[in-house]
Amino acid sequence: MAITVCIVDDTADIRHALEEIVRLSDDYKLLGSFSSGEDALQKLPVLQPNVVLMDINLGGISGIECVRRLKPENPDILFMMCTVYEEDEKIFEALSAGANGYILKKTSPAKLLDAIRELSEGGAPMSTQIARKVVAAFQQKNSTPDHAVSFSTEGKLNTLSNRELEILELLSKGLLYKEISAQLFISQETVRKHVYHIYEKLHVNNRIEAVNRYFGR
Repeated sequence: MAITVCIVDDTADIRHALEEIVRLSDDYKLLGSFSSGEDALQKLPVLQPNVVLMDINLGGISGIECVRRLKPENPDILFMMCTVYEEDEKIFEALSAGANGYILKKTSPAKLLDAIRELSEGGAPMSTQIARKVVAAFQQKNSTPDHAVSFSTEGKLNTLSNRELEILELLSKGLLYKEISAQLFISQETVRKHVYHIYEKLHVNNRIEAVNRYFGR
């Protein structure tokens, strides 16, 4: 079944380019495309897409505010911020509002589609540049001696196999399933199975929570 997608972006050229990327793939279906947050607030609850590519700077109501208002009433809609912003404040504000992923507009079409699929399969895709900032923030907040890591977190990590720890480390660097499979010479399906077991063992639901555990939070 095709993954249904909606796009919210007030820049016509970028919006149309994203529309084409989605339309040209048989595995994805474009349900709607909107130029304002106000329009998105009205239409998205009706359309109920699997994934929304949401710009941050929309002129009127921001993309972050849209997510903050829509997510509580529409928990099944997955929001991926698709933006030019790399500022730490914007990243964490978007994630706190309920965004499930964060990808830069300069991302290639193939990687964008991979990220949409990963999001729909329970992942939390982030562009490598964004992931580095998230990881750096976790590391800064956890600049404590190794022995200070909580016993419960350490115990959960100890339940992971060497391969699972290896994959978790690559997830923490922002790599997509496709990139992990290429680096470890295993199939994407095998990566997905390992990630499922990682989430299960760590009692988390997505990449961000798993990375959080990885750094002892």
